[in-house]
Amino acid sequence: MTLPRTADVVVIGAGAVGAACAYYAARAGLSIAVVEQGAIASGTSSACEGNILVSDKEAGAELSLAQYSQELWRGDLAEYSTLWEFESKGGLVVAARPGTQENLFRLVQRQRAAGIGVQLLTGAELLDREPQLNPAMAGGAFYPQDAQVQPMLVVAHLLRLARGMGATVHPLTAVTGFLRSGDSVTGVITNKGTITAPAVVNAAGTWGGAVAELARVHVPVLPRKGYIMVTEPLPVLVHHKVYAAEYVDNVASSDVGLQTSPVIEGTDGGTILIGSSRERVGFEKSFEVRVLAEMARKAIALFPFLSEVKALRSYFGFRPYCPDHLPVIGPDPRAPGLWHACGHEGAGIGLSVGTGALIAASLKGSEPAMDLAPFAPERFESHPTAENAHA
Repeated sequence: MTLPRTADVVVIGAGAVGAACAYYAARAGLSIAVVEQGAIASGTSSACEGNILVSDKEAGAELSLAQYSQELWRGDLAEYSTLWEFESKGGLVVAARPGTQENLFRLVQRQRAAGIGVQLLTGAELLDREPQLNPAMAGGAFYPQDAQVQPMLVVAHLLRLARGMGATVHPLTAVTGFLRSGDSVTGVITNKGTITAPAVVNAAGTWGGAVAELARVHVPVLPRKGYIMVTEPLPVLVHHKVYAAEYVDNVASSDVGLQTSPVIEGTDGGTILIGSSRERVGFEKSFEVRVLAEMARKAIALFPFLSEVKALRSYFGFRPYCPDHLPVIGPDPRAPGLWHACGHEGAGIGLSVGTGALIAASLKGSEPAMDLAPFAPERFESHPTAENAHA
């Protein structure tokens, strides 16, 4: 499809976040052009599990965004839930040791104070919900709001719906620069031509930092590599999304080195997905069997039956990581006309719709449903991290 010469909004990136921005902005009556350097959903959205979680989030801005997104998934977008295989399976967080269980209890208290419904469970109660679980677990917590979708279907259908409202979508169209009027961004320059627009949304995922640099602003979005294993099809043996309590600490960690914690869930097709790993190695694409071995060992410790199960395949992807573990959402005062919607790391699928709705409201000049200040793009200039100071 030929690039339009003008649009109200150009969205850079056709993953889940970009698709949600396009959908909500088109629904608000804006003319939208989506440009994507690769294929649709070819970045993080094609190499993840499709999590929609509240369980792994500390009380604060990200949890508030997760709660808002939950309202949209279950309310505003509920009529489309079967299109992207929305499954409200619930999340089970398990603690192997009493000390870990105490830490989980304190997290649950903070989450409850923020309005999250969660049930603390004894070891015996864990087995009632997951009979195949290692019976040595000390206890855990059940989060009924945790859900899962098929992420590539989310992207495909949100873009289809946006196109039905007049949006255009342009894969294999890389942004190489920005049109400018003084400091202001007035459109994009691509390998296929230019589009003039008063607003450009940087939803480029792991490339969000590089796109920001083209506009001469700093947004420290970095890739964080993660693997997933897929087993042979089995009868239903895992009923929820189940993960070790240590996973929450790994999500919040800024360590560069490899971290793994067991995350196990079944699928409608009978396969079991096994994660997770995190490490910051840039876009390094070598396949590390040692990572899979460590993931498998920890998964078996959680569900012993997995020792007799074959892994059919495995894959890895890169998640858009920010040093303070909050996404970057909103207008950039350093380059008026540029907006950001990136840096969600492993929570991008779940937070995509909330992000898109907030961006669309702001683009229209309406009051967004949440305060965007904690996600402000310029926050890294005002409060540089040690990581940024040595960049």
